[in-house]
Amino acid sequence: MTDMWDEPGYEEWESRVRDRVVPMLADTAVTVGLIPCGEIDIKFALELGLSIMMDKPIIALVQPGMNIPNGLASVAAEIVEVDIAHDSDAAQRSITEAIGRILHTDGHHVSLEDIDDED
Repeated sequence: MTDMWDEPGYEEWESRVRDRVVPMLADTAVTVGLIPCGEIDIKFALELGLSIMMDKPIIALVQPGMNIPNGLASVAAEIVEVDIAHDSDAAQRSITEAIGRILHTDGHHVSLEDIDDED
């Protein structure tokens, strides 16, 4: 078994992450992520790890009744239970309120369009 870092294509993948994903996260004030259920989502795991390393506040969105891994709970600034499929309006309000608390907006409305402008 070879080390994945020696695999063909690794350098190209790493370059894409450094050139695209890292700047994208660097330009955000907060990371909002819908926590996947079931099989591990590698894209989510990469973005979560980078967010931790870049000291970005993390808002973890979880489905009702979902078990939250202890490690994720310890790094999340907020854990917000949302039922996007059945009540997207309530989910939007909950997400907006969490972003407001994280960004210290003191109750002012924060729209999703405002998030990228908070740096």
